[in-house]
Order: sequence, then C-alpha cells, then structure tokens
Amino acid sequence: MKRIVFHFDLVSPYAYLAFERLPQALEGCSYAVEYRPLLLAGLLQAWGQLGPAEVAPKREWTYRQIAWLAHGQAIPLSMPASHPFNSLALLRLLLAHGLSEQGPGGSASRWAIDQAFRQVWRTGAEAGDEAALTALAVALRPGEPDALIERARRDDVKALLRANTVAATAHGVFGVPTCEVDGKLFWGFDALPMLAAYLRGDEWFAEGNSWDTAVAVPVGVTRNPVNNSK
Repeated sequence: MKRIVFHFDLVSPYAYLAFERLPQALEGCSYAVEYRPLLLAGLLQAWGQLGPAEVAPKREWTYRQIAWLAHGQAIPLSMPASHPFNSLALLRLLLAHGLSEQGPGGSASRWAIDQAFRQVWRTGAEAGDEAALTALAVALRPGEPDALIERARRDDVKALLRANTVAATAHGVFGVPTCEVDGKLFWGFDALPMLAAYLRGDEWFAEGNSWDTAVAVPVGVTRNPVNNSK
C-alpha cells in the first residue's frame, strides 16, 4: 500500500476539484491518504511566485477554466462571493479538529475537509470572514463550535500550519494541490491520471526511465527580474 500526502489550501479551486475526484481517479489502487493543510501564500512567498489570482488575465482564465473543468466532471461549483480570500482561520480550524480526531496533529480527516471545501466552493458565500469560520465550526463540532474556534487560535495549532508549509517547501512542493508519494510530487488536478499510472506500476516511472530523464535538460537562459524603478 502506498502512502500519499495530499497537500492543499482551501483557497485553491484546483485543490477542491482534485479532492473531489481523487477516489475515482485512483480506483483500484492500493493507497492511504494523509490530508495535510498548508498556506499557499507561504509557498508562493518561499518560491518568489505570484498566485494565479494575482495576475489579472491569468485570474480570468483560472475562473473560466475551473468552471469548465467542474462542468466537464459534473462537480458542483459556485464561486465564493470574493476570491482570493484569507484561508488562514479555516485551515487552522481543520487542524484543531484534526488534533482531537486524528491524534498527533498536522493533518485533517477527509470528512472534515469535505465540509470545508463544500462550504467554500458550493455555497457562493464569503469564505474568509467570521461567519464562514463559525459556519464551519458548527459543521465540524455542532455541540461546541466556540471551543473548537478557541482551540484553533492556540499557538500550537498555528505552529502546525507553519510547520506543514515549511516542510512542504523543503520537499519541493511549490503549489497546490500536490500529491506526494515515494518522494515524487504530482502537482495539479490534471496530474491525477499521472499519479494513478505511478500507483499502478507504469514502467515510465522506473529508475532511469522517463521520470528521471525528462528533467535532464540544462538551463539555457536565466531571466533577470525587471527593474521598474528606472
């Protein structure tokens, strides 16, 4: 059985689509998944990147593409009232819930993440405000949502999210969703078929074959950052 780490941030529509389709894409494979929240903004900062929604024409394309992908995959999708949004509090809430449900911490259950993704990507409501936090807390812990919110604000929970983000960066994760298995990284919703092929033993991934040789290309030109101060 292969162990997959699913790195995600709730702010990513591609992470939502991949989460929805993961079981179907990997049907028949022997695997277990650890779902690990991280902060996409932290990854972007570490690698010196802008997010898709921070480049105006790319933002428009992203929203059109995810609408098309959701349509083609028959996945319900309703954009949040505004996007991007600050997912920090929701991610911490998932980790706080995971501490009580999962044990050591640093991950969240598929059920809890499903509640969060559905709230963000199916309701059309604001996703990053206090009302969204309360609604998710009620869904995750109906009897004591306030206690769960309080727990999510503790320093140890904040540290878990930071640690997840730092560890993912150290492993080479640069975006979400990323599935990590056997030290290999599969990035994006469209990488699910590739991940499935690896789990099924496709020879393309054997040592010395295309997985290794595909990246053996020397760097040609290195672009210098544009200096807008002149």
